[in-house]
Amino acid sequence: MLAMGLMAPFMRRMPVTTAIVYLAVGIVIGPTVLNLFHFNPLKESAVLEVLAEAAVLIALFAAGRKMPAPVTWSRWSGPILLASLSMAITVGLVAAFGYYVLDLPLGAAVLLGGILAPTDPVLATEVQVRHAGDRDRLRFALTCEAGMNDGTAFPFIMLGMGLLGLHQLGELGVRWMLIDVGWATLAGTAIGVAGGVALARVAARLRRRHPGGTGFDEFLGLGLIGVVYGVSVLFHTWGFLAVFFAAVALRQTELQLAGQASPPAPVASPRDGAKDLAAIPQVSVGSPVFKEHLERLSEIVLVLLIGGTLFIDSWSWRAVALALFLFLVARPVSVVIGTFATRTPWTLRGMIAWFGVRGIGSLYYLMYAIRHGLPETLAMDLIHLTLIVVTLSILVHGVSVKPLMLRFRPQAG
Repeated sequence: MLAMGLMAPFMRRMPVTTAIVYLAVGIVIGPTVLNLFHFNPLKESAVLEVLAEAAVLIALFAAGRKMPAPVTWSRWSGPILLASLSMAITVGLVAAFGYYVLDLPLGAAVLLGGILAPTDPVLATEVQVRHAGDRDRLRFALTCEAGMNDGTAFPFIMLGMGLLGLHQLGELGVRWMLIDVGWATLAGTAIGVAGGVALARVAARLRRRHPGGTGFDEFLGLGLIGVVYGVSVLFHTWGFLAVFFAAVALRQTELQLAGQASPPAPVASPRDGAKDLAAIPQVSVGSPVFKEHLERLSEIVLVLLIGGTLFIDSWSWRAVALALFLFLVARPVSVVIGTFATRTPWTLRGMIAWFGVRGIGSLYYLMYAIRHGLPETLAMDLIHLTLIVVTLSILVHGVSVKPLMLRFRPQAG
């Protein structure tokens, strides 16, 4: 942490992401090189589940706070298709690969597809919306997709667990369709929107009565995450969706109450990334900068732990082949099909297809399955496959993100 803080100007000029640095440190001090420590994700699944869960929740809330207003179908239709249709196709393709190539049981193959299908809101900061005024279409699409598909992936996780006998699917899958797909998705979204709107209105009313009553704004944002997520769990809905849409609704409502003009529709601009976050007018319930600091802290911890799980013999042909299939076949095919009916330019589709970063969300889903009874033999196999896919995603996407973004944005502008 001291080194990263002191070397921040140099790190910003590096052609790779900071996650690669954290991963390299974890590999060096882990069993691959110095063997100073080894993190066993199977034995420490409870700890890793909580750490990953908290990291994803904070990242989803921070992403939702930066979504531009207003929310319109023309703007959100593309990301919604990516987070639903494209993700379902990815699950199917990965499940087929796992079943026919990796020789996994059908339930484990579907579970693996659900684990690896969602893109990550934690490790993809370089290609996410940087502030509420960022109008870059690529950043908007990737941020919005990651915000939603960490919730829409849950039905496929439950489907895989159900096929393994760890969850009730009902006769002909009726319970899964009605509860896990229908109720949990729609109700989770509704809980999030209601929570965000309610907090925005209550906070605005209190500030009108007590203009000087500030100082604990960060508690409001973190408190909203806790309340919305807790209510979602209580009513058996998808809490990740609830937290993301709570943040979106919070910002939309605050802008409406403040009477601010809506930002224009997102279009790629080479100047957007140069804007200083502090120069953008921020809304009242907590600063996005604080949430980003929490994101960075969780990224350091979790990526170091990933590096500390790897041995030299972790790099099997099965895991590497799965990663290549996901990056070069499943993700591009799903994005092309998901955006086929939209007017998305082909250059933009190609960038969206490539930057399907896998990371902390996949670790959470894996730990969730382990904590809910996944057999140890299957757990070890899925841990091995998932960790190598996430590690390769950090490497290949981390190396390519800055050069490709620099090349893409001048063309888009």
